[in-house]
Amino acid sequence: MTAMTHPRHRVTRALAQVHGLLDEITDASLWSMGTEEAGAALLEATRAATRVAELEARLATHAAAVGVPEAVGATSVANWWAHATRMTHGEAHRKTKLAGALEDHQPVHDALKTGELLPDQATAIIKAVEDLPDHVPADLVQQAEEHLVGEAAYFDAKALANLGKGLLHVIDPEAADAHHARLLEAEERAAAMATRLTLREDPDGTLRGTFTLPSAQGQMLKKQLLALAAPKHRAAVEGELGERKPSPERLGQAFCEWIERYPADRLPDAGGVSATVVVTIPIDTLHGGLKPGTLDTGAVISPGQARRLACEAGLLPMVLGGKSEVLDLGRRRRLHTRAQRIAIAHRDQHCTTEGCDWPPGMCHVHHDPSWATGGPTDIDHARLLCPRHHARAHDPTYRMTRLPGGKVAFTRRT
Repeated sequence: MTAMTHPRHRVTRALAQVHGLLDEITDASLWSMGTEEAGAALLEATRAATRVAELEARLATHAAAVGVPEAVGATSVANWWAHATRMTHGEAHRKTKLAGALEDHQPVHDALKTGELLPDQATAIIKAVEDLPDHVPADLVQQAEEHLVGEAAYFDAKALANLGKGLLHVIDPEAADAHHARLLEAEERAAAMATRLTLREDPDGTLRGTFTLPSAQGQMLKKQLLALAAPKHRAAVEGELGERKPSPERLGQAFCEWIERYPADRLPDAGGVSATVVVTIPIDTLHGGLKPGTLDTGAVISPGQARRLACEAGLLPMVLGGKSEVLDLGRRRRLHTRAQRIAIAHRDQHCTTEGCDWPPGMCHVHHDPSWATGGPTDIDHARLLCPRHHARAHDPTYRMTRLPGGKVAFTRRT
């Protein structure tokens, strides 16, 4: 037996009746419902769901007050609720947070109770009101809350959140500008701390990633990609107009074009060479051969892709067997040239210490033997070493041993 089997409280009785009514229409056919009635019914269903959400909030608050979670050994109403309903913990905590806030925001609570306000709108209004400075009088705070509740008839939760940021302009214009600036600065600091980019190479020839950017930089990127994905630009590039609205595929192609078009002279130097991608291409591939090309990151690309990239701005083709710069400068200079560094990076691929895989852009070029002992500045007497192992190469407490295959190892002298 459960409390819902023989309900005593009018709320549980009403819920039992609701389930009974829903059971009657679970399999009801909708084919005879006309356009106007279907639209009205959909709106009423949303309003009913909103009213149920308000009841959920009141019940969650009451469940905490009467000790429902403690009775079963749960640590909170949210955790018990999530476990009992298979709801995600995040959703359960979001609902219980709203339930607790409604007790202090009567205008929002009343609007939610009648179905005039959606739960996400309620959350946006409460946050906007609670973000008001402490010096704002209580009567003005209530006036501001009632103002946003009224605006909810015309704006969704996102728009209400934006309106809320300018709420102080309505109730206290003199303090509004300074407060708004502080809010924006705090938002930008939080966005900067949340900035992330993760990249993952998959074996199917793709690289996947996710990113979080501050709004300003995100809007810049969006605008640039939309320009590259615009129908007129795609028509100029591909010879066809395509769809009017850029699809995810179009935006992905635009991102590739954006990467390829980025000016190489704007890239910072890493390891003595700018972060330009080097495409190594056998000379016969340029003449139509079928040998693949190789990026300096180790990735292999098709002959057609290699030929295309070889003539793109911002990418440096290094043609094996073709005419190139003189790389062996002997003792005429101490530091390796840009061309030498590119060739060494292509040969070594990473730090040449056994077991170290630091990439070329994070490595130093080490004279082997050292410049001080007469080592020349050329390719054959140079190797990539990461900063840690480069320091050991010049540390007398370590011995550097050359291994078969071009690797080295360091051991502490005894």
